[in-house]
Amino acid sequence: MSTKILIVDDSTTDRLIINSMLMDYNTLTACDGLEAMEQIKKNPDIDLVILDLNMPNMNGFEVLEALAKDPEYRKIRTIILTNYDEIDNEVKGLELGAVDYIRKPLNLQSLLIRINIHIKLKSIQKMIEQDNKRLDALVLKKTREVAATRDITIQALVGLLEVRNIESSKHTIRTQWIMKLLCDHLKTKEKYVEILTEAYVQELVTTTPLHDIGKVGIPDNILLKPGKLTIDEFTVMKKHVEYGVNALQNEICSDEDVPSFIRTAMEIVGTHHEKYNGTGYPKGLSGEAIPLPGRLMAIIDVYDALTSERIYKPAYDFDDSISLIEGESGEHFDPDIVAGFLEIKETIFDVSRKFIQESIEVVATRCED
Repeated sequence: MSTKILIVDDSTTDRLIINSMLMDYNTLTACDGLEAMEQIKKNPDIDLVILDLNMPNMNGFEVLEALAKDPEYRKIRTIILTNYDEIDNEVKGLELGAVDYIRKPLNLQSLLIRINIHIKLKSIQKMIEQDNKRLDALVLKKTREVAATRDITIQALVGLLEVRNIESSKHTIRTQWIMKLLCDHLKTKEKYVEILTEAYVQELVTTTPLHDIGKVGIPDNILLKPGKLTIDEFTVMKKHVEYGVNALQNEICSDEDVPSFIRTAMEIVGTHHEKYNGTGYPKGLSGEAIPLPGRLMAIIDVYDALTSERIYKPAYDFDDSISLIEGESGEHFDPDIVAGFLEIKETIFDVSRKFIQESIEVVATRCED
């Protein structure tokens, strides 16, 4: 594609001289700023503008200001034409975005050299922009590949739980939905608005299914026991937190190597059984010493456990479940998170009901078959 240059000058003689000098280029001309802007609108691919400052109707300064306001036109390089006694105009023109200036009467050799220099610079700029686009596309592709690999890995790990009938896929989906609903609501609060960024919420939602991944290391006689666990059995059960964290830590060489989503996953896995009053496990953390992912997952996991049928218990009524959660505010759960949870409890209930109903329909269909 040939270089396109716009010559803007109210002097017909100067336009003709400059135009004839640039016969190797694709040139356009304009006699004032208004005509120049019309040409630029029609030809957004203009590379260089040679712009006289002193013109009727719309002067060169006004053209520079108009170009600066529109992001589409900021890539156009502009050389301004000034008289020898207009030093202030030179400075003002450069401040408004011009890249160079030539003084009148024109020194054609000097003007041609400067034009050629700026054409080369424009060409280099285009090459850099094209390279940046290719790099951006490559980075986007690699980012999507990494995200896909991460998601597949997470689903594969969670699949191990489902194979052992520890959790259903509906539990995974429900907890992810509730995490998203709760985070989106909490980030409207002053306390969380800067913490719960879009990227962080996405990490929390993506890593939510891993919260009980360590249960794959618990023996079936304990994990699938229909009755209440003994003290010794519960001691073994609590080790699932350690197993889960260790599984995530296996490939980490140092703290600096921990990807953000792995750190978030480790906090969810390692702290969702901690209690706000310090009586939880495995470390007995209390208050906001418990990482936010753990405090969020604690209430989500308990709510879903209460309202879902498990091997060791029937499903609790929604109102009873909410009452239990409300009663544990400041004890098991972070009071601020409980308050936010209660504010959207009906929306959360709708999500729970939707997926529980789907599960019932699937079971009924299988029985009919």
